[in-house]
Amino acid sequence: MRLALLGCGTVGSEVVRLLHTQAADLAARIGAPLEIAGIAVRRVGRDRGDLPVDPALFTTDPLGLIKRDDVDVVVEVVGGIEPARSWLVEALRAGKSVVTANKALLAEDGAALHDAAAEGGADLYYEASVAGAIPLLRPLRESLHGDRINRVTGIVNGTTNFILSAMDATGAGFAEALDEATELGYAEADPTADVEGFDAAAKAAILASLAFHTRVTAADVHREGITEVTVADMASAKAMGCTIKLLCIAARGTDAAGGETVSVRVHPAMIPLTHPLASVGDAFNAVFVEAEAAGQLMFYGRGAGGAPTASAVLGDVVAVARNRLAGAYAASESAYADLSVRPMGEALTRYHISLDVVDRPGVLQAVAGVFARHDVSIATVRQGPAGGGPAGRGEDADLVIVTHVAPDAALAATVGELRGLDIVRSVASVLRVEGGA
Repeated sequence: MRLALLGCGTVGSEVVRLLHTQAADLAARIGAPLEIAGIAVRRVGRDRGDLPVDPALFTTDPLGLIKRDDVDVVVEVVGGIEPARSWLVEALRAGKSVVTANKALLAEDGAALHDAAAEGGADLYYEASVAGAIPLLRPLRESLHGDRINRVTGIVNGTTNFILSAMDATGAGFAEALDEATELGYAEADPTADVEGFDAAAKAAILASLAFHTRVTAADVHREGITEVTVADMASAKAMGCTIKLLCIAARGTDAAGGETVSVRVHPAMIPLTHPLASVGDAFNAVFVEAEAAGQLMFYGRGAGGAPTASAVLGDVVAVARNRLAGAYAASESAYADLSVRPMGEALTRYHISLDVVDRPGVLQAVAGVFARHDVSIATVRQGPAGGGPAGRGEDADLVIVTHVAPDAALAATVGELRGLDIVRSVASVLRVEGGA
């Protein structure tokens, strides 16, 4: 079985090393040896250290490599939308199986790849696109295919989880924790994709598509990052017996007419310390799946890095190579349900709202009236002297309110009206609360 490798960076280099060091085992598992037909790179003459590969295999012509008759499987670890999309569509239409780690492409236009795979009768596998080496997509795609998944909640970005874990453990602010993550190599020089939630949103779209048999794109995912999470938010979470995580949440629901829908969102949220995801620290990933028959399932491990990602890539290579030897291929996609994606305003959630208010009689009654007007029920109220909030002027007080479950639009409208009250100095923070009653 001959492979065309597109990209030889951090992940691609690890794929080459694993192909070399585990060659005998991989051949035994597949029933035929794996050979590299060529490696497409940007610069052929670049120093790649002691990489165990013949330099003659490198090429700057990826499309020419893909079109070669002796290529059976195309492995793409370049990333980005174009030209990766064109390369993979070309390979799949020609009947060549594809293994990719390209979450951005799958989340933006996975439909084009799935359609090309169906047209060419080829396999499209992408375990490495979400949660690195954690076996997650294959169970959703195959093992749980006979079940009905109702909800998927996950920590799928290691950089943000490291930052929030550091803020929780040490009391550091966001900027300080980000600096530490950068120094340790967990954060890129430009961390925008991670800290603003773009990376997690792409993964959420892939998870929702598989879990609910519906085509979901990154554009369908409500996205918020962690840059506004403060030290005060962390302290409030601790006071409630919670911690704060950047969560991707995909869930079934119903619309006003009773039709089935899905909701897909990424945002920071408070979760109880008793929740299985609360103890996931450092740069680890974890995904919590709730299914009707299987019940609650937890997938945990390292979600990024060259070696873990390469492990997932090689797992897919073994699967597609065995399929080709058997003269078969897996179904490209299951999107029969075609459920509509519910807007964020209709998602049911809870809010934790911290207010800096004027300390005088009648304030609590006025604030409660705003919640009542928007049909939002208050679960708990905690009031104290100012000092934890941004103002800290003696005549002010801090008011912390946690709501019961309500539509997000009603909760957002409540916060909007609170901001306009003359008795409210500021809305210090707003965070969603998940995983509780």
